[in-house]
Amino acid sequence: MPALEFPCTFFKSRKRMDDYNADDMRCGDLSEAELKSQYQLNYISDRVDPYTLTRRSSLDRPQSMFCCNLRGAGEKITRQQCAIILFGELRSLSRTFSLYGPYSHLIEKMIDHMQNEKGATFRDAALNRALKEQIIRDVSEEKSTRILLSKAFSTGIDWERKNFPIENKDRLRDAILSSKLPKFDRFQDNYNGMGITVHDTWATHITIKSLHIDNDRYRTVVHYKVQDHFGLNSDDILKTKFSQFHFFRIWFVLQRYNQFGFRPFMTNMEATVEITGERNEI
Repeated sequence: MPALEFPCTFFKSRKRMDDYNADDMRCGDLSEAELKSQYQLNYISDRVDPYTLTRRSSLDRPQSMFCCNLRGAGEKITRQQCAIILFGELRSLSRTFSLYGPYSHLIEKMIDHMQNEKGATFRDAALNRALKEQIIRDVSEEKSTRILLSKAFSTGIDWERKNFPIENKDRLRDAILSSKLPKFDRFQDNYNGMGITVHDTWATHITIKSLHIDNDRYRTVVHYKVQDHFGLNSDDILKTKFSQFHFFRIWFVLQRYNQFGFRPFMTNMEATVEITGERNEI
């Protein structure tokens, strides 16, 4: 029977790569009236009012008893100055979600990217490391893509012919469909920087790069390509878990307010992992 040839992309998620029509990729599409009436985004920032383009005084703030007066409070500023102040506040507030670890610096890099790069795709070696680490460290027998793929190879290989029959290809896809695709929604991701930079993911492609069978053992190299959107959609900001934080309120206004319209962007990650196993492992 025919054997599978490599490289072979055997899994593509339902949501497609580079989907610039997704709701969270919109920008500059909402007016002040819509932001206030539909999303209750009246008070946005402790430093400036983006609607009147004025600096705030300490008396303007809900937590004014804890704040010091700002130099020039109440003065008019330009829209560009307002955006710079809002991005600065966004960076400051982001530290709550990125307290420690090797990925805690990423959110400020991504905020810089949103401010300056006009929607260009974002890539970073640290994101690739985080993805690979998540795939390798996931040891759930029921949900790990790596473990479930290992089982599919052990049972799907034709050990006599030393190949993987095409007719067994669906076993690989079924393994992924029954797994939990790599994402960053663990408890520690709330504080290590990965929950705020990526959290869930949009699209995933998985490719087998090679398969080597030696006696009763096999070794396969599997490549993961994962894409997320660094942007907020309407459903996000309507959820209390987002709207309660000034961080997300500022982000949404910078992205969606028609007087700013800073572009969200695609975040691309990839990782290559080796999976090994043996005959009759299951």
